[in-house]
Amino acid sequence: MTDEQNPPPSGGGKNRPKINPKTQVHLGYWLLAIALMFMVQSLWSSYSNVQTVPYSEFQTYLKEGRIKDVVIGGQTITGTLKSPDANGKSLVVAVRVEPQLASELQKYGVTYSQQYTDTWLSDILSWVLPALIFVGLWFFLVRKFADKAGSMGMGGFMSIGKSRAKVYMENRTGVTFADVAGVDEAKAELEEVVDFLKNPVEHSRLGARAPKGVLLVGPPGVGKTLLARAVAGEAGVPFFSISGSEFVEMFVGVGAARVRDLFEQAREKSPAIIFIDELDALGRARSAAPFGGGHDEKEQTLNQLLVELDGFDSTSSIVILAATNRPEILDPALLRAGRFDRQVLVERPDKVGRVQILKVHAVKIRLDPSVDLEQVAALTPGFSGADLANLVNEAALLATRENARTVTLSHFTRAVERIVAGLEKRNRLLNPKERDIVAHHEMGHTLVAMSLPGSDAVHKVSIIPRGIGSLGYTIQRPTEDRYLMTREELKNKMTVLMGGRAAEHLVYGHWSTGAADDLAKVTDIARSMVTRYGMAEKLGGVSLEETQQPVPGMPGLPPQHEYSEQTAREIDCAVRDLVNDAFNRAQDILQRERAVLEEGARQLLAKETLSEADLKALFAPLAAAQTQA
Repeated sequence: MTDEQNPPPSGGGKNRPKINPKTQVHLGYWLLAIALMFMVQSLWSSYSNVQTVPYSEFQTYLKEGRIKDVVIGGQTITGTLKSPDANGKSLVVAVRVEPQLASELQKYGVTYSQQYTDTWLSDILSWVLPALIFVGLWFFLVRKFADKAGSMGMGGFMSIGKSRAKVYMENRTGVTFADVAGVDEAKAELEEVVDFLKNPVEHSRLGARAPKGVLLVGPPGVGKTLLARAVAGEAGVPFFSISGSEFVEMFVGVGAARVRDLFEQAREKSPAIIFIDELDALGRARSAAPFGGGHDEKEQTLNQLLVELDGFDSTSSIVILAATNRPEILDPALLRAGRFDRQVLVERPDKVGRVQILKVHAVKIRLDPSVDLEQVAALTPGFSGADLANLVNEAALLATRENARTVTLSHFTRAVERIVAGLEKRNRLLNPKERDIVAHHEMGHTLVAMSLPGSDAVHKVSIIPRGIGSLGYTIQRPTEDRYLMTREELKNKMTVLMGGRAAEHLVYGHWSTGAADDLAKVTDIARSMVTRYGMAEKLGGVSLEETQQPVPGMPGLPPQHEYSEQTAREIDCAVRDLVNDAFNRAQDILQRERAVLEEGARQLLAKETLSEADLKALFAPLAAAQTQA
């Protein structure tokens, strides 16, 4: 309907037509401009009637009787003329001069006047300018703090107590459980948590409740953070991700404020998931010692976190995930039931898990069809998920540098060597004597390893320097994943480690520094056998392991033990006996197979690297003798 069909009502009162507010504003501007114009005109007219003269001329006007009246100010004298002068001025203004000085100057008939120095601007600047500099410097520092926090201007500084958690939805992480492989048990645990958030009624029909907290425990690189991102991608609920170190700042109370703000945001968007990475940075065990600082910033933050975990409503559908690789230093109050109800162990993958992880990462590269990922998995015992991802990337980089069309098994093999042993140092030239020593040293390891039954197979031996201090290397690979080792297997491993030192002593009759790393490893195994595994016959099956951290929350203290000095001496003697026995066994093997040792060293000097096939051909007679025996 148009306005003509519905004309506006006429009359007064509430039905009067309303004036547009914009029109009122414009009218006010016009009135203000007119008033300012009249004011300026009045000031100009008054100024145009005033003539400024020297004080001596003002005195002359007084003597001539031309001034009608006088207005005396603080620094000036204004006089009204009886009649306008030739210029039409009716007022004269002169700066006052002291009367005594004026009478003295009047005698000489000179023109004189006084000038006052106006210092109000310098006075104001002397007070205002330092204040402006201080305020400007303060704002500059505030902006620096705000930029560091990821904010701009004053708002970022004032919001320092706000949580820095990043909120993700399922369409932003780009990771699902399909992208996680090799940790099936941990994935199953988290799938149940996700299912509870999606279907809370189904899971609570028998009175069950969702776990309040799930702690992911495992060594670095096994996929704890990846699992949390997969939970965010699968749950379809707000996912708050933050690191434990982001709670603590240099300002006291900021960490506790951020914990409160984080949980308030999660409650507002319930159901939700909170993920705290590197929980040990926040939840380290509180110290009981008086000099440990019982009320420092970290402890306040931890206390606030404990309160928030206890304050969870069982019907709020909020689950907290946390990850750490140091569960032994966490506060016991954080791990009790009702806070972190579940502890999910995320371990290094076995061979089947490594194959699954390699398949996930191999999709991203151009893999040669002939590559068997099970062979690659067999080369990588003990590798974590992050190590395998790095392996695939290194193999692809090697293939790219060689302008290869696809990534082959050879590229994976060299990538494993690069990760395990380090980068080749072909420009590190050794003199002939050193090369000969290194060749016999590495062949000593190889010969002893292939002579002892049950030892890991030797994959490759080389005298090309690698890494920082390695002048040669011998790579062994186990045929299967092992979780237990017997006393005899540990002694065989020690014998293999002492094979290089025994070969040097057998051939040259002296020791060298090349066995330093072997000695450290074999001593560590021997001490573990004596103190940790109870494998020393004289000491019996007693655990004599040293306590590394006697007081919770106070690392760095010297290790302590709970046995006598006589027992400590017996431990040292037992360790020394095990190491000497390993050396003697290695030397007996090398003495018996001296000809094979010399031939292997000669081939190694000629080729610099011997593969598994070369070693099988070299030790074929030795292997046949072992089979007959």
